[in-house]
Amino acid sequence: MREEVSLLRKRILLSILLLVWIDPSYGQDLIGQWQGTVHSAPPYRVVLKVVKDEDQLRASIIWVDQSPEYYPVAILSSSNSTVKFSVFTDYVVFQGSMNSDQDRISGVWQSGGASVKVDLHRASSQESWLVNSASRMIKVESKVSLEVLDWGGKGPPLVFLSGLGNTAHIFDTFAPKFAPEYHVFGVTRRGFGFSSSPAPIPGNYSADQLGDDVLRVIDVLGLKKPVLAGHSIAGEELSSIGSRYPDRIAGLIYLDAGYPYALYPVGTGDPRLDAMEVQKHLSEYLSAQPGVDRGRVIAGLLSEVPLLQAGLERDERADELMPSGLGKHVGSPVAEAIHAGERKYTHLEVPILAIFANPHNPTNYFPRLPKASTAKLVALDQARTDAQVEAFRQLKSARVIVLPNASHYIFSSNEQEVEKAMKEFLSAVNEPKH
Repeated sequence: MREEVSLLRKRILLSILLLVWIDPSYGQDLIGQWQGTVHSAPPYRVVLKVVKDEDQLRASIIWVDQSPEYYPVAILSSSNSTVKFSVFTDYVVFQGSMNSDQDRISGVWQSGGASVKVDLHRASSQESWLVNSASRMIKVESKVSLEVLDWGGKGPPLVFLSGLGNTAHIFDTFAPKFAPEYHVFGVTRRGFGFSSSPAPIPGNYSADQLGDDVLRVIDVLGLKKPVLAGHSIAGEELSSIGSRYPDRIAGLIYLDAGYPYALYPVGTGDPRLDAMEVQKHLSEYLSAQPGVDRGRVIAGLLSEVPLLQAGLERDERADELMPSGLGKHVGSPVAEAIHAGERKYTHLEVPILAIFANPHNPTNYFPRLPKASTAKLVALDQARTDAQVEAFRQLKSARVIVLPNASHYIFSSNEQEVEKAMKEFLSAVNEPKH
């Protein structure tokens, strides 16, 4: 089952189904938490959660024994009490019926070619299998609200931000380790989970817009100089806030999140960010008139192209090692908008803890490849991460920790090491100043 959940984590980054609205006209009877055991070999527990927000119903499913993450669910419920839901475009399909008391759904669960009967019952808060956390929706701008979790605690504020494709619930088992010494929160960014999903255009998902969302949550909660801890793509939100509003925070923690979208490696560059820069200057060149202004644009292009070429050559070497027949990549519109909204951050002076997996555990990234190809891909990945490690080490305010062969979900694969490093950092930045 762990392999199944690992596959689901990867699929969430590729799936165009980020979240599905349920028609409220026939879904009201589903609001609440449903849970039951799938009696496969081995059996595993699942929770279906349906909530209402601004007259819309949304649903997620949680494999509670394998991961705290909430995965998006598409639900169809007819007036005659039949219930059908699917996960990741029919990767998992359930079809059943609700009893007259509306407290039990009985049906068939199909996954991986196997079919088993499953009963889901409506669970009270006392019966819940989920980690106990308060959840609320906070409006960050017109028609955009974010799901914010509160795991409790009475101390200085600590706010967790999830990676791309995840929700704040990914920290449901890790974040409570910091309470009660700290008051611990989690934020699900726009476009994911139960948070609002505005149109997937770069302006709605730029790095600074996502950073502004977090600042708005901080304001509404009344948090004074919180520490922000972000995983993966959340590194751009950390850097957006840290570079523009350093006085608003006590420190930043990058959980395998210190990649080019968080800190641009000036020496080696990044092909995505460099290509975006070249694209911008090419547009300027095509519309410029001969003279000093066009000369300025040309000079900029000539300085940028060699760095882009070096990055493209690295990508080319990596692509040559990947198997053929992978098919066309179909990314989610929201994920593409987030990538399009990345920018170059180069200057950070706030206290920083940057924890890297280097090299990443290859079994999570390069399955079913020949050993020689895997070794070369690992070397390329390590060289890329080395450049980021060095970029952070150049920051006077940063402490850098490297954990070999860790997973990208470093707070899960190396939980104790990450917890220890974070608590030492939190203690230092929250120490009273005399």
